[in-house]
Amino acid sequence: MKKFDLITPEGTRDIILEDCSARRSVEEKLYNIFKSKGYREVVTPGLEFYDVFDLNSIYYPQESMYKLVDGKGRLMVVRPDTTMPIARVVATRLKDQIMPLRLFYSQSVFRMKPAMRGRSDEILQSGIELIGSSSKRADLEVLTTAVEVLSSCDNEKFRLEIGDIGFFKELVSRLGTDDDTVEEIRRLIEVKNYPALNDLLDSIGDNEVTNALKQLPRLFGGEEVFEKAAQLISDDKTDEILSSLHWIYKELAKLGHNGKISVDLGIVNKLDYYTGIVMKGYLQGFGDNVLSGGRYDHLIKEFGMDLPATGFAVNVDAVAKVMSAKQEIHLEPADAVVFGEDGYETEAIKEADKLISQGMVVENAVFDKLDDVLAYADEKHISKVIVVSDSVKTIEIGGGRNAE
Repeated sequence: MKKFDLITPEGTRDIILEDCSARRSVEEKLYNIFKSKGYREVVTPGLEFYDVFDLNSIYYPQESMYKLVDGKGRLMVVRPDTTMPIARVVATRLKDQIMPLRLFYSQSVFRMKPAMRGRSDEILQSGIELIGSSSKRADLEVLTTAVEVLSSCDNEKFRLEIGDIGFFKELVSRLGTDDDTVEEIRRLIEVKNYPALNDLLDSIGDNEVTNALKQLPRLFGGEEVFEKAAQLISDDKTDEILSSLHWIYKELAKLGHNGKISVDLGIVNKLDYYTGIVMKGYLQGFGDNVLSGGRYDHLIKEFGMDLPATGFAVNVDAVAKVMSAKQEIHLEPADAVVFGEDGYETEAIKEADKLISQGMVVENAVFDKLDDVLAYADEKHISKVIVVSDSVKTIEIGGGRNAE
């Protein structure tokens, strides 16, 4: 007996009717924003060779990827990320393009999350990649676009947090400890486990660097964060990182979203991936970030071209869920349904096509009797039934069926 023919695999779900409409609405909103800023769309395969993600740096652990083999026995993965395939495309098919290159995408990624019940393994992401510029102007462009995206979803209740992972990297580089210890420090900062972080750093030593790392999860807020950080540690390298981030923060403040943009020097995710500015965006009603990204200057080099880059991705499904909760989404009924009497079936389809060309949404009736068509239109709240025979007549539905 079949056990799994009526359910979806763990981490997946069917998206139907109103949910599809909400998702499409978000996609179109983002599409219009990205296209208006000169970004051009790319689509990468849903299947990639495992080698695309098996780079020198561990950007995605292999246990998080869905794997299979092709007809020649080669190891494949279902796309867990979009940025890395785009890096492959840039280093191969787009290597002769004029830089900087502005690209955007909207496609699903698949990541296995066995320890996170309730999380989706399939996520529709839309995002941008600005490739070929190391200028802080490029960072500012991407960040202001992120603000526009969040604001377009909920102008009143969004939040964008920015940081610079270079600050954390500079501090841990001075500890003289091994990679496993650095990763544990990073993890404890990310989850804000202060007691465990303090114990670990105490075992390393009591100095300016360890004291600064202890405070890193607390360096969150507005412009005062920069002064607090400078009081913990100040030298040419750290001052340069903080100064660049401070400039970005002040420029973003000019957008006028008071209190919605904050600094968080404790954003330390994907240490091997990001190299500078990092960001996370939030909408009220969703418990995790709906937008994330930052600068990644070393990734494309692993595919053969040394190009700086920055960008972000939006969890379209999460945004659609938030927007659906805020405003109930209804599927609009068709404007009319066209019914052809016996012998006039083709003429009815022609009449429907004519009305569609005029901008109407029109269904072709597939019932054999007019009474069934009228009952269907009434139940679906379709206001008109157009009957085609040797003439064309319209029957208005709602408040009585009165022939014109």
